[in-house]
Parts: sequence; C-alpha cells; structure tokens
Amino acid sequence: MKKLLIILIITPFISLSQNVFIPDVNFKSFLLNDSTINTNKDTAIQITEANNFPGPLLCRNLNITDLTGIEHFTSLTHLDCDTNQITKLDISKNTELTILRCGDNQLTTLDVSKNTALFFLHCPDNQLDSLNVRKNISLKYLGCYMNKLTALDVSANTDLASLLCGANQLTSLDVSANKSLAALDCSRNQLYSLDIRNGNNINMWWAQTATNPDLSCINVDDEKWSTINWTAIDKEHYFSNNCSK
Repeated sequence: MKKLLIILIITPFISLSQNVFIPDVNFKSFLLNDSTINTNKDTAIQITEANNFPGPLLCRNLNITDLTGIEHFTSLTHLDCDTNQITKLDISKNTELTILRCGDNQLTTLDVSKNTALFFLHCPDNQLDSLNVRKNISLKYLGCYMNKLTALDVSANTDLASLLCGANQLTSLDVSANKSLAALDCSRNQLYSLDIRNGNNINMWWAQTATNPDLSCINVDDEKWSTINWTAIDKEHYFSNNCSK
C-alpha cells in the first residue's frame, strides 16, 4: 500500500518532467496545433517529440515574445521566427540549424557560435549592436541590415555569396576575403573605408554603397569596370585599385 501511494504521488512529476516548458501562450498554441510536432495530439509537447522534429519550424508573425522551449528541438534544421516580439533567442542547443530567420524582432544580442552548420542567417530589423559570425564558415547568405552594428568581420566566411548589411552604423567593411560574393548592400552606413577587392568583382551582379556620406574612395578589382557596372553609389564616391595611393 505504501509503495502504491509513493507511485501515485511521483507519477505526475515524472510526467511533467517529460514535457517541454513553454511559457509563451502563442508559441505553445502553435506547437500544439502542428500535428507533425504534437504527434500524439495531447495538451503538451513531450521532450521526445521536440527532440525528433527536424523542421521546418515556421512560427513567424504570431505575437510570440518568448521562444523558451526551442532548446529541446535539438534536431531542428530550419527555424523561422520572423516578425514577432522576441527579445532573447537561445539557440545554443540547436546545433543542426542550417537556416535561421529571426528578423523584425527586438533582439539586442544573437549568439550563433554553436550553430556552425548555418548557411543562411537572416536577422534584420532588430537592435543588434554586434554580431560574431567567425565560426559560421558555411554561411552563404547573411542579412543583418537595419540593426545597430558598428563593426562586422566576415573574413572567415569565404563561401558568402550575399551580404546585406545596410542601415547600420558600420565605419569600415572589408570583403576582400569573400571571393564568392555576388551581392553586396552596405548602403546607409557611416563607412569611410570599403574594400571590395576580392578578385571576383566581375561576377558580382549587385553592389549597393549609396548613402555613406563619409566615404569617397572604394577599393575594387578594376576601377573602370566598376565605374561602368556599379552605379548605386553617392556622387562623391569613386573607384580605385588602391585607395591608399
């Protein structure tokens, strides 16, 4: 009888410990209503359900403020939480992520150091004042425009094809190591130094540098080619093979 009583007491706690803690009502409702996640169609998301779900997890524009619980989605490869009111995002346990969209939120920090499989990172329209992508060497797309970035080091991201970093507070930008770069938008910053000499300028179909009033000379592979093909510049801007001359 005593053993039975103990079992009856601890069983609810064991059951609770198997469920994912999801404090945000909107996020929880979204997860519960997705049968590919909530496979047993009950009133909670079990840790095993979260662990086994590979994605995509598309929870954009749902008035979510807190993504607590996402840490249990350890197999997740694609997360889209754009257009919410999220202030913090811990994806350190989501090491399988290859695609992350978290734009149009209220993030002040974003740590992607554990997400080394990322090849697509879209985090515009937040409040980020720094972004470290040195460990994300597989990145092909980085969209971090409309933040408060004062510096951006992409020297380790040699596979990067698209870099959209406009509308920040960058004072210098060097993409000379990004030899696969095809599109660059660094407009609406505070640049005074810009180096695009990556040996691949002729394969760049877009280079937008306008609205950088402190910038004059732009380092490029071939000044004549750039003058003809890249016209989205300020009238004060000009191209040179070596701006230090």
